[in-house]
Parts: sequence; C-alpha cells; structure tokens
Amino acid sequence: MKFRRLLVLFLVFSLALSACAPAAAPSPGEEAAPAEEAAPAEEAAPAEEAAPAEEAAPSEFHSAWPYQVPPAGHYNTFVTNAITLGIYRTLMEPPLFMYMWADESWLPLAGKSWEWVDDTTLRVYLQEGAVWSDGSPFTAQDVVDTFDIMRLQNLTVWRFIDGVTAVDDLTVDFSLIEPSTTVPRRVLREAYIRPSSVYGDFAARTRELVAAGKDKDSEEWKALLQELNEFRPEDFVVLGPYKIDQDSITEAQMILNKVPTSFMADWVKFDRIVNYNGETPDVTPLVLAKEIDYATHGFPPATERQFMEEGIRILRAPLYSGPALYFNHDVYPFNLKEFRQAVAYVIDRDENGFISLGDSGRRNLCMCGFSDNLVPNWLSQETQAQLNAYDVDREKAEQMLLDLGFSRDSDGVWMDDRGNRLEFELIAPSEFADWSAAAENAAQQLTDFGIKTVFRGITFTQHPQEVRSGNFQMAIREWGAGNPHPHFAFNVNFNSYNYTGGEAATAGPGMNFPMEYNGIDLVELVDATGKGNDIDQQKDLVNQLARIYNEVLPQIPLWERYGNNPVVEGLRVAGWPADDDPVYLNGPYADPFAVVLLLTGRLEPAR
Repeated sequence: MKFRRLLVLFLVFSLALSACAPAAAPSPGEEAAPAEEAAPAEEAAPAEEAAPAEEAAPSEFHSAWPYQVPPAGHYNTFVTNAITLGIYRTLMEPPLFMYMWADESWLPLAGKSWEWVDDTTLRVYLQEGAVWSDGSPFTAQDVVDTFDIMRLQNLTVWRFIDGVTAVDDLTVDFSLIEPSTTVPRRVLREAYIRPSSVYGDFAARTRELVAAGKDKDSEEWKALLQELNEFRPEDFVVLGPYKIDQDSITEAQMILNKVPTSFMADWVKFDRIVNYNGETPDVTPLVLAKEIDYATHGFPPATERQFMEEGIRILRAPLYSGPALYFNHDVYPFNLKEFRQAVAYVIDRDENGFISLGDSGRRNLCMCGFSDNLVPNWLSQETQAQLNAYDVDREKAEQMLLDLGFSRDSDGVWMDDRGNRLEFELIAPSEFADWSAAAENAAQQLTDFGIKTVFRGITFTQHPQEVRSGNFQMAIREWGAGNPHPHFAFNVNFNSYNYTGGEAATAGPGMNFPMEYNGIDLVELVDATGKGNDIDQQKDLVNQLARIYNEVLPQIPLWERYGNNPVVEGLRVAGWPADDDPVYLNGPYADPFAVVLLLTGRLEPAR
C-alpha cells in the first residue's frame, strides 16, 4: 500500500509539472496567420507542403474505483475479484434498464421496453442491431444464458422466477412463480447481461442439469459451479460504450476506450474514461490535484473541507443505506436482544455520523431497517409512533445490563452473568475512511461505557469474507439498500451476511442471527414483503417486519449515508446539474446519477 501511495503521489507530481509546461499549439479558436504574398512568377520558389494538423487530444472523464490488477483481477464477471469498476460496470456490461427515482420510470439500456403479459409473465423487448465488442450479435439468448448462470449460482432472483425464455431473437419472457412487485427490479436492473459467446457453454450445461432433475445440492451442480468460479476469460467482452484497454492497466490507473461499434457509442460524449485505482487514502491527493473529475469514496470531514477550499464542489445525494454495527450472534451475550438494545442506547449515533462523514452522516431515526427517506411511503402513523429511536440514554443502558445480571468489576469494566469481562474486537475495512472512523468512534464510546472494545482494520477485499465466514465478534457492514422497496433493505439486513444468504462464493454462518421470532419464520416474512402485486398487503408485512427489526436489532444502524462526492467542474467535464436536480435522487450507487448523466450525454467535455 505504501508503494502504491508513493506511485500515486509521483503521478500527481509528474502531471503537475507537465501542466506547467508551455503550450505547444495555438489556443483553440485562434485565427491562422495570413499567408505571405507570392513572389513574382519568375522568382517563385516551390511551395512548401503544409504541416499536418495536430490531432485533438481525446476527451476524458476521470473516475476513481478500486480494482485488482491481473492475475488477481480478472474478467469473469460472475465471480469475485472481477475487474468491473463498481458503478462504472454499466458502461461496459449494462443491465436491461436503469431506474429513475424522481418519476419512477425506467431508462432503456440493453432493453428497449417491457410490459406485463399477465400477472406472472414479464416481457422484455431488446435493442435492435446491437453487437458485442467481439462482433457477436446481442440477442435474447444472451439474456437467457445470463439468468441460467445466475440459477447455477442460486441467486435470489430464482426465488421469484422459474424460467426465462427467448420468444424470438429480441424478446424475452420471465415467468414468475407468483405475482411480485419486486421482480422488475431484480430482472431489469440488478442483472448485468453477459455474452453467450463467452459464457454460453456454462448456461447450456446448467440447463442440462435442470432437465436431469439435478439441483444445487448435487455433486454435478457443485462441480459445474466450481468450474465457473475458476473460469478466467482472456478478455472482457462488452455491450456498452466503453471497454478496458488491457495494456493500460497498472497499479495506479487504467483506460476505458469508447467502443465505436456499441449501440450506445453515440449516447456518450467522452472518447475515453481514465479510472484511478484505490480507496480513500489513495484517491484523495488526486482529487486535490484535480486529476479526478468525480469520486464516490467516503471522505472524512477534514478532507471534505480541503476540497471545498480548493473550489471543488460537493454533491450530497442520499444512499438510502449506511454502516451498521454487526454482531456475531454465536458469541455471548450478543445473542441477547436486551444486550443489543443496551448497546444501541450507549452509542451516540449523531456523534458517530458527524465524526465519520460530517454533514453526510445522518443518524437513522426510525431504526426499522430501511431509510428514513422511505418511511412516509411505507409505514403507518401507528407504526411510526411505536418505533424506538434509541436516543442516547446510558443510564437506561446501565439498568438494562444490571437487569441481565451483569455487573462492573473494580476497573469499571462490565462482566456478564457468567463472570466474563465484556472485552471484544470490532473489525472494519481499513481503506473505508468513513467506516473505519465509525468503528473507532463506536469502539471508544463502548469502552468509555465499560464494554472494552478494540478496533482492528482489515483490507476491504477481505473484510466481507471474514464476516460471511463468521470470523468476527463485531463488525461494520452495510444496512439498508438503494432501492425504493424496503424488501431489498430487509434482505440485506437479514440475509446478506447471515447463514440464510447462500449466494456469495464465500457464504458461511455470517452473523448467525436466528431467523425466527415468536413463531414467525423471518426468512418467509422477508420474502413475503416482496411477493404479490398488492401494495397494501405488502405494506402490512413491511410494517410488521419494521416493528420486529426495531425490537430485535440484528445489527445497529449507526447512521444513514449521504454522498459527499467531490466534482471537479470545467477542467475536463461540463454539464453537472444544479444540486436540486431530480437526477440526484438516484443516489451515488444503486442507480448512480453519474452513470445516468454519462449515458444520457448530459455530461460532456469542457470546451
């Protein structure tokens, strides 16, 4: 990491020196000098050939997203460590549509339009004449194969659908097990379409296993899944308007060139995207040097102030999620809801949010498992009145622990009813500046209260695997989801890092939270919040689950994150809308406004 930072700083210094060099060409728009008058014919010298005009420099959008260089980083986008570049993946491997939060519409991408044929059949019409970067045509088979491989991986969408069929080359039908208002999101937005020319064999073999009556528990299924996990394509075949230049990949940056054959090529205005590698510590000096046009990293308040002092604009779009304090429920006393509630009363979440992210870290008030921004749309006034906000009350926390039979030792450290001192470790991704700050502050607050907590940072690529494997006591991971339906937030909270969430390659016991409450199967209840097409019935279930979450607190939402995304305007990029533009309701991640602005051509080269 030290080497990478030195490399990044050297790059910034080199770029700064080159920027100070005198211009070698006339300024744009400068008039050419008038031609000299010709000498008399008898004295005329042979005319000199005009010097060829210099080519204009390619227009560039400078992004920042971490990646691993090959061979650790690779191009099998179905498995971990693929070089997909997060939100910018859509520019290479687009989904069918992007959701627009302001007016609840769908922005066509690989899909052209969609409709309900009946309550359980969703039909998608695809873009005509589109081709992949390897020259193969984009057809319905690409979509079918993508979803069949997702079936091989046992992804959540297959809890809701039981078939994907090519009606013709440009039409696909999705058959639902039963009516559901959440399936459009899972089908249209959350699945990135891959090429059959690369993955078709895996899809065909999956269909053969299904036809033979095999399932995920069979040895044949497991063997094919393992083969998929180990598959490493030689190149990234894309449908979108940009493609990674493999020769450009270094530890510091890579280039994505425009694909002239993409049906989306005319949508975007930049010739290429230059993506800088690294997490917050790595990209901060590059933003300050104005070498990055836009970044989504969680910058600490002091860094944000530096940005603003340099005239860098900050965008604060809602993420509809944030960091939470996770517990390993296999560790005593984390399996006691009263203990988790007491911890919630101990931590000042306003302080935690401000220290971590300044004005962009705002305490979650409903403590119901999803964003405060969505509460008016889903929860009744009665439910809202019943929810506990867990305002700071350390006297109440003290009494709750005493009621559990806990006591303090001579050092003021709490001991449980079994005589064990409450001493724990809290892990968080080292490179996530906001989450690390949240962890350090939470650990300090708990320690000050007498629950001795030590913070330990783990590299961001390893951290989710540690949590899913159950190799932790307390951890910082996400709560909520960037989706307008609370079902997706509940799925993150209860399943993503629990023994029930079997879709990750490193799935394991996770937080070991028991999915049963007073005889209610919480797995079924979470699924039920997204089933059917009766919104009122779904709201009743959402209200029920919100009340349960508020009581049992499988994890403690620390705060809701708003972006503090730096934007460098006018240097390379023009067209960023005003702060009140409805596009920012899309947020930085789930349906990222920056990608929408790129794909719709609203962002363009500065002239």
